[in-house]
Amino acid sequence: MSTTAYDRVRIARSEKRPTGLDYIRNLFTGFYEMHGDRHYADDPAVVAGIALLGGLPVTVIAIEKGHTVQERTMRNFGAPNPEGYRKALRLMRQAEKFHRPVICFVDTSGAFCGVGAEERGQGEAIAHNLTEMMGLKVPVISVLIGEGGSGGALALAVSDRVWMLENAVYSVISPEGCASILWKDAAKADVAAESLRLTAADAAALGVIEEIIPEDALGEPAFYDCLREKLAAELRSLMAEPELLARRYARFRRIGREQVREPGLPADKDGAVASTEKSVRSGRSGASAARRNGAAQEKRGEHQA
Repeated sequence: MSTTAYDRVRIARSEKRPTGLDYIRNLFTGFYEMHGDRHYADDPAVVAGIALLGGLPVTVIAIEKGHTVQERTMRNFGAPNPEGYRKALRLMRQAEKFHRPVICFVDTSGAFCGVGAEERGQGEAIAHNLTEMMGLKVPVISVLIGEGGSGGALALAVSDRVWMLENAVYSVISPEGCASILWKDAAKADVAAESLRLTAADAAALGVIEEIIPEDALGEPAFYDCLREKLAAELRSLMAEPELLARRYARFRRIGREQVREPGLPADKDGAVASTEKSVRSGRSGASAARRNGAAQEKRGEHQA
């Protein structure tokens, strides 16, 4: 029996999955946590600090949900407040100053939407992270380890490489929220999940992520050893990239581009599928011309009348 999109949502939300702190403890050595955003407070939903990845100094930022009810309550169920995103940005700027690459572990249903969070500028904090991460002069890798919900996840995923675990999800809205809006019925979340294309396979097909990490040995030492090696190798490759910012910008510009693939057309040098964008633009130009001609005829008709 195949795994449906909503099945993967349930798996991504499981309290048995490794959380951000589990990855920090098993992948890194010498982790030193830093607290506070220097504006308001410390947010326990975001854990951030410096560590060694196989001898390579890095800055690590993770959204933490917790496992038990007590832990999840303390971590606000992995829903960061503005101070969490501002703390993350403070650590990213520090990483840039000391030439340390950044690794982010994302697992959130979305940014916290309480009154206090909105009063303290939740939207501004997320938008600021998006802007600043696009220009960060050190390599950034983001790994979606569970839920990747809306702007709350994207605020830590404007990266050179975005990876997803096999059963992680990445979406602009939760399936329940989508179903409530479209059909006024949250019970149709399974239908919404299929339409949202939120699985790792969907994200890879759309060019939103670069790699899917298998979960066959999830949580076992072999899993962490393999992931550690992949992260270290990828970071060293990115650190040697002379056009890091230009390639990061190009990566995001490619997402969502209208492309019509023709049989036999190769991929371009950046891995994007060759497309007949000229034809698409021509079609738009023709449609625009038709609308202009129609409007001109209506005006002439009105004038004659």
